[in-house]
Amino acid sequence: QVQLVESGGGLVQAGGSLRLSCAVSGTIRSIGAMRWYRQAPGKQRELLAGISSTGDTNYADSVKGRFTISRDNAKNTVYLQLNSLKPEDTAVYLCNIRNMWRDYWGQGTQVTVSS
Repeated sequence: QVQLVESGGGLVQAGGSLRLSCAVSGTIRSIGAMRWYRQAPGKQRELLAGISSTGDTNYADSVKGRFTISRDNAKNTVYLQLNSLKPEDTAVYLCNIRNMWRDYWGQGTQVTVSS
């Protein structure tokens, strides 16, 4: 059974940084895009960043210039570097990996930013 294993979340002060990782446990054939989402209590799930199989990236306006998505295809891992964190960034962060047949989701990792 394929699982996405997320790590790197935690408690950080405003202005601080975290690096999130999402690694594939098992094998996913023909991985395409990799994406990061977040969801805060009572809010819709928000697409933050995506990276294509060839390395093209896109970001939501809310995180552009602060967050950076990257991938290591040899490790089947996607990363999200979070800089200049704000209290409003507090949420569960989830990774998503897509191939031509389906999407795979992680369980999420909690990021809490204190003031």
